Amino acid sequence: MSHPRQSVSAGSVDHSAIEAFEQIVGRDHVLTSERTTHPFSKGYRFGGGPVFAVVQPESLVEMWRALQVCVDHNLAVIPQASNTGLTGGSGPGFQDYDRPIVIISTHRINQVHLINDAREAISLAGATLTHLTEVLAPHHREPHSVIGSTSIGASVIGGISNNSGGSQIRKGPAFTREAIFARVNEQGKVELVNHLGISLGDDPEQALDRLQRGDWAPADVTAAPEDSRETEYAEHLRQIVPSPARYNANPEYLYEASGSAGKLMVFAVRTRTFPREENAKMFYIGTNSPRELEAIRRLFLEADMQLPISGEYMGRSAFDLAEKYGKDTFVFLKFMSAKLQTRMFSFKTWANGVFGKIPGIGPTFADTVSQVAFDLVPNQLPKRMMEYRNRFEHHLLLTVGEHEIEATEKMLKAFFAEADHEGDFFVCTADEEKSATLNRFGAASAATRYANMKRRHISGLIPIDVALRRDDWDWLEVLPKEIADQLEVTAYYGHFFCHVMHQDYVAKKGVDPEKLHDDIQHLLEERGAKLPAEHNYGRLYHLPESMVEHFKELDPTNTFNPGIGGTSAHKNWA
Repeated sequence: MSHPRQSVSAGSVDHSAIEAFEQIVGRDHVLTSERTTHPFSKGYRFGGGPVFAVVQPESLVEMWRALQVCVDHNLAVIPQASNTGLTGGSGPGFQDYDRPIVIISTHRINQVHLINDAREAISLAGATLTHLTEVLAPHHREPHSVIGSTSIGASVIGGISNNSGGSQIRKGPAFTREAIFARVNEQGKVELVNHLGISLGDDPEQALDRLQRGDWAPADVTAAPEDSRETEYAEHLRQIVPSPARYNANPEYLYEASGSAGKLMVFAVRTRTFPREENAKMFYIGTNSPRELEAIRRLFLEADMQLPISGEYMGRSAFDLAEKYGKDTFVFLKFMSAKLQTRMFSFKTWANGVFGKIPGIGPTFADTVSQVAFDLVPNQLPKRMMEYRNRFEHHLLLTVGEHEIEATEKMLKAFFAEADHEGDFFVCTADEEKSATLNRFGAASAATRYANMKRRHISGLIPIDVALRRDDWDWLEVLPKEIADQLEVTAYYGHFFCHVMHQDYVAKKGVDPEKLHDDIQHLLEERGAKLPAEHNYGRLYHLPESMVEHFKELDPTNTFNPGIGGTSAHKNWA
């Protein structure tokens, strides 16, 4: 597919901006060539376009100063942490920008400060969920969120900014009211807003420097909330009513940095931590009846006991895609350290960018090599999982806390003992649990890999991120024939107890994928569903008017991430 270039070229900007960036962060951390900026400007799945520069600050003060240079030189700014988003919202699109774009990449600012006896965490701009998890481990606590892209470097602030939900039933979507950020006000001036609940002083640079160094007294910090294993979301989820549990435009989860989608420059967020579940157990459930799974969901939502930790759904088609096209990812995640995993994924991105410019090779060189190599590797999934794959169309990975294990086993035995129930379950060993989790979270990357490998024979990948009604018995989509006939592959997986589904479609050659995306979205919205659920609008979804007004309030001059969700890419929202 061809795309129009940006209407503003890099040459239209005074080179003094580059010199100013270099004085702030050093020459090695200001990237301007297409080769060096490509890993930052190209989205993980979608998006991509030319940028004026990528600036990589090492401190919050450098971030602040780089932002000021952008405002002084009339440059648009895209804040970026890990660039692992699935809708292209952390990089540019091919839109009619009226200003050159600078990506301020925060990945070098990875510090985490624990406060209030580790019951809360302050995560700086580039801190990853993996790093936060490691910092909390000695305190026997865990972070606010667990998502599929954690293992490839997903950032804390990226999740907060994008309403990420992940698999945590008790905790709900990534959300906080406590953050420190910069915005550009109506007069075009940069201002620092400190709602972190930590007194840092009034001078912006001194405050940011103190924040990075953790230079404050206990008396400067507001008290932590009551410690528990869940949030108010758990009770909200139990209400089986005709509306989604969580979705991107839900005003209850929009507050400054939370749901900001890059429309602010966020320096740090403050989030709760939770007591770690030391002896959780996974129950692997299989059935050929979607309604049977829904009955199990309601059984647990209505039970007089603590909710499960997670309940992840996977259909057979998604299972097969993950097993074949995610085998390398599975092996890397199962046997490599988190740090090495991140380096491997970064190397793959770099290799695809370099070899993609060589005629005849294409932009998926590293994926192709890895796929061919791992096709020779035997199946890695445990025997019982493969048996269930053959017996059952629908799979549910139900993880419960130590105190709910016995009750869960009794409930499931009683449920499947009923004459009209045809499914079954087993209690996972530690290896089966890890394998099932990795196979489930590998589904998204596997769909992308499949589409990349088949790109000459298809029209494209169509990912749908949807929040279904909480009372929807017919949760599994049945497409009308005129749409189903346009598809090569469909794969369904998601966070089942929240009724948040990820539905990947591969369109046949000759099909218009953008129109098909809109047609499927229309069908889902007619059922009372909301889109997107947790991946943000990016370059795939159009913002509803309520979200446009929300973003205009955050960013009145449209300095940050212009064009997100199909909005104006011009200054002052022109």
